[in-house]
Parts: sequence; structure tokens; C-alpha cells
Amino acid sequence: MSPAQPTAPRRPDLARVLAAVPWPALGGYAATRLLGLAVLAIAAAVTGKDGLHRLNGRWDSVWYVRIAEQGYGYQVTLPDGSVHADLAFFPLFPLLERALSTVLPVDAATVGLLVSWAASLAAAWGIYAVGTHVAGRPAGTALAVLWGVYPTAFVQSMAYTETLFTALAAWSVLAVLRGRWILAGALCVLAGLTRPTAAALVAAIGITALVTVVRDRRLHARVAAGALLAPLGWLAYVVYVGVREGSATAYFDVQAAWGNSIDGGVALARFIWGLPPLAALGLCAALGLLAWLVALCVRQGQPLPLLVYTIAVVVISLVGAAYFGSRPRLMMPAFGLLLPAAVALVRLRVRNRILVLAGLASASAVYGAFTLLGSGPP
Repeated sequence: MSPAQPTAPRRPDLARVLAAVPWPALGGYAATRLLGLAVLAIAAAVTGKDGLHRLNGRWDSVWYVRIAEQGYGYQVTLPDGSVHADLAFFPLFPLLERALSTVLPVDAATVGLLVSWAASLAAAWGIYAVGTHVAGRPAGTALAVLWGVYPTAFVQSMAYTETLFTALAAWSVLAVLRGRWILAGALCVLAGLTRPTAAALVAAIGITALVTVVRDRRLHARVAAGALLAPLGWLAYVVYVGVREGSATAYFDVQAAWGNSIDGGVALARFIWGLPPLAALGLCAALGLLAWLVALCVRQGQPLPLLVYTIAVVVISLVGAAYFGSRPRLMMPAFGLLLPAAVALVRLRVRNRILVLAGLASASAVYGAFTLLGSGPP
């Protein structure tokens, strides 16, 4: 009798791979974004404007494409004497634009859209996975779709960095929740090369690691490695700008010239004070609603890394001197804010749940088309 032959490792077949995909979450999310694009296309046709150009040919998208094609070194001096330099933009997104445009038969601007759209699906999947881990699969599905109907969700269809950053952040938070610290730190490194908001993710990983060490009364090698990895991407770019410009504070000076310095909320307070009384009252009510949502997240007992990440993103978005209109967009990666609403949604009947989400998706799509074809996102 011949000896048994060793069997080759069994590869996952296509059916298993497809079964692992959360189709309801990704399908629901994709439907919201397709609706937004359809409304934009119709509105652009009616008004005679170029909808595609609004997605990848204006505002921050232009800066990313210029970096992808020419590298860093471009700056503009405004009439007030302030200097806007491209060093304010983190490198991972334009690096992807440059790399993929060399192997695909499309230009960097089109690649920017493709990267953003692919990253939006990865973000929706990560958000679903976090929501499922915390509150179950139906809540995870609702959370992913709710992120797609966020008021400024039209940015998710643009060649901007919000989707790439949110994807990296969501999967990093999930890695922490599952105890995969090195993976969490590695994803945070990439997030730190994408947006300055990665400081919120660094804080989430660092604080959770510290609590874990104190709770267990011993230092875990993987916990320490993940926590030490986490800030390296963000720090690497800050150091790069400092070395390039010959100043330890160069990165912060560049951001300040764009009006993005941290002032503890002074600019926000001044903005509210300068509004007409009714507008100021409405804005204060919106900030009160935001505070209530944060309180709901705390009361919901969200896991520490998700809670710290969510609160830190909100705080970073509010304490800077940036133009107020950009703050809702800056808070969009804080998907944990939507988890209480997702849990509430799954208590509804399926028909009512679909009606609510369809209504929100329609409102978001109309608002997105109006904004993109009007003044555009700040």
C-alpha cells in the first residue's frame, strides 16, 4: 500500500470569497452614491455645467493632481499676502494617483476618482465590520448605508482623501477591537500619510494600548509595537516638511498659512458671534445636536478605540481655525457618531427602514448636486 500523498493547501474558492462580502451593506452604500451621481448628472445637464469636472477637476483635487504629476514645490501667493503651498497636502493619495496613472491608460485626475470610489467601498466594508462587531450585522449594514447618506457624502464621490482615510481608519479600529495590534498600527501609518486627522486614530490606538497595559498589569509586545507604529506615518510627513523647509515648525506654518491652525475653537466662536441672531441660534442648535450625538455614543457603551477615535475627530474638526463650512466634511470620518442611529434604525420594520434611508439618500443627493454645481466644497 503506497504512502499517503501530502495534500496541497486548500485555496478558498470563489464561492467562499463571494460569501464573505457583505453584499447588503455594500449594495446599499453603492446605491446611495449612485443616486448622488445620477442627481448630479441630471442637474449638470439642466444647468449646462460639467458635473465630472466638479468631481475631479476643482478645489483640492487640482492640488493632488499637480503633486502627482510634478511633485511638491508649488505655491500660490494670495492678495492678502498669505501663501498657500502644496505641502499642506499629505502624500499617499497623490502617490497612488501617480503610480496608477503610469500603468493605467488614464490620467492622474481620473485615477483620483477611481481610487476614491474604490476606497469608498473599502470604507463602507470597514464601517460595516466595526458596526457588526459592536452591535450586530443589521446595525453594521445600517451604519454603512448611513455613512453614504451623510449630508456631505458627495465628497465620497470626489477625488478627495476622505474615503481613503476613512477606509484605513475603520479597518485599523477593527484591528484593535480584534486584538491585531501590529496590523492596526500599520494601517494607522498609512492613514497618517493620508490626512492630518490621523492624529485622532493615533490617539485611539495609544489610549487603548495604555488602558490594556494598565488593566493587564504587564506590557504586551504586540500592543507596544502597534502603539509605537501608529504615529510614524504622520510624524514622517511632518519631519519631511521640516527638513525640506529647514524649520522644525514648517508643517504647522504651512497649515497656518491655509488658515488651519489650532486655536481651541476661537475662530468658531467668532464666526458664530458674527452671524445674524437666528443663524447663530441655528448653528448653536446644530452644535448642541452634535454634543448630544457624542453623549449617545458614550451612553451606548461603544468600545474604547471607536469612542476615542470618534470624539477625537470631532474635537480636531472644531478646535481649528479652518473655514466653518469645511467642518462637517472634516467630521465625516467619525462614523461612530452614526452608530446610535443605526441601532435605532434596525428596530424599525424593514419597509420603514428602507423608506427612511431612501429619503435621507435623496436629500443628500440633492444637497450634493446643489453644493457641487454652486460654490463647491471648501
